[in-house]
Amino acid sequence: MKVLLRMNVENVGQAGDVVDVKPGFARNYLVPQGKGLVFNKSNQAAYENEKRQAAARLAKEKGAAEAIAKKLEDTSIEIAMAVGEEDKLFGSVTSQDIAEILLNQGGEIDKRRIHIEEPIKALGLYTVEIKLHPEVTGKVKVWVVKK
Repeated sequence: MKVLLRMNVENVGQAGDVVDVKPGFARNYLVPQGKGLVFNKSNQAAYENEKRQAAARLAKEKGAAEAIAKKLEDTSIEIAMAVGEEDKLFGSVTSQDIAEILLNQGGEIDKRRIHIEEPIKALGLYTVEIKLHPEVTGKVKVWVVKK
């Protein structure tokens, strides 16, 4: 039975491939789980249309992410932390702290997208990366100052 794969299936093929599989495998696994379609002209056209729409959506998301990244390049945030001897912080600056300050400044960034190389445990200027899209990364300057 010929099946058009909608996504990569291990040991079977890649998304977009037309593969020949046993009828039971197609009926009981590939088609019900949405991993494949029975190959015919209408399903092939539907798949191509779905692929074009996904590409257009990804391009639109990438454009929006690039605009946000450009805005973040000009953004500098300041975090006031309590310090002890030798200007060492009590605790550290976390991605949650950065996300809250960005939210207060009007940008809504999920804390899971913020990537801090090492824990920030001292005063100073740090550049923090924010993963906005698989291909777009923004950077924001973080000033850590005394409270």
